[in-house]
Amino acid sequence: MLSVHETRIEKPRFPLIDIHTHISFSRGEKMQFPATPEELLAVMDSCNIRMMVNLTGGRGAGLREAVAGYDRKHPKRFLTFTEPWWSKVNEPGYAKFQGDEIAKAKADGAHGLKILKMLGLTVRDKDGHLVKVDDTRFDPMWAACGDLKMPVTIHVSDPLAFFEPIDRFNERIEELGNHPDWSFRGKDFPSNAELLDARDRVIARHPKTQFIVLHVGNFAENLAHVSARLDKYPNMFVDIGARVGELGRQPRTARKFFDRYQDRILFGTDATPKGKDFPQQYFCKELYQIYARFLETEDEYFDYAPAPVPPQGRWRIYGIGLPEQILRKVYYGNAERLLGLRS
Repeated sequence: MLSVHETRIEKPRFPLIDIHTHISFSRGEKMQFPATPEELLAVMDSCNIRMMVNLTGGRGAGLREAVAGYDRKHPKRFLTFTEPWWSKVNEPGYAKFQGDEIAKAKADGAHGLKILKMLGLTVRDKDGHLVKVDDTRFDPMWAACGDLKMPVTIHVSDPLAFFEPIDRFNERIEELGNHPDWSFRGKDFPSNAELLDARDRVIARHPKTQFIVLHVGNFAENLAHVSARLDKYPNMFVDIGARVGELGRQPRTARKFFDRYQDRILFGTDATPKGKDFPQQYFCKELYQIYARFLETEDEYFDYAPAPVPPQGRWRIYGIGLPEQILRKVYYGNAERLLGLRS
């Protein structure tokens, strides 16, 4: 019954760079492409999307295929990141191999490295133990990214609710009820705090490497925690992908966060084409309209995703009305700097 002002935004105010999309998926060196570049460009042009950064660009032959099909076919509209060879992590000499692969990936056209939450939660050693995020086998990889000026986008952990019991006290009970395999409660999974601490040790060990910690530092529910890490690690940045639902339910705190870290926050959505399991991330015009409404207006109590049911939790969000100076940085300026796109 609430009656409040509603701002209709057709597209974001400025041409944006979406630093966090998934327009290809790798199975070894084989790639899957859910949508053609032409299909994506049609939506991009209608949504004022200047560039999409495809984080899951694979490795080896798959990476080369992704770069050829997107980046080189449509210059300045797509950029592709590479991924580690998790399948080789237990082979002798992996540390040097993976470090060397970063240089090869850059030569093949990769602009950065993507770390999925597999590290710390699913990748296992030869004895069946989970490989830790700060395992020293990855140090040559992090160092190579720093030397080659390739930013690392890293997803560690998940919403805090995913580590809690799936019961009536869990604010994401419906989401986890639909996807019980997303829960990391029990078994031999580390805690949320253990994962974040391990990530922090990596960032501290490699000050020359730029880390874009995805999903608002993987702890959007606790911006004080994220702020403390940003203050401590000057080589840490964050994106807002798939977290406007979290940011928008704490609008005053979020507005202060954007003001203080306006040079360290990047626009991202975690968008994926035809993502039936991820309605809050489905690549469509409505998704970008919601992000723009959150960032550009002070509208109250609106849906945070273009989904028929609450995809994450039963709440609504509020806009934070950023000024033009900050909007330009978040929409494209900070990404330009980190990706080396400024002439």
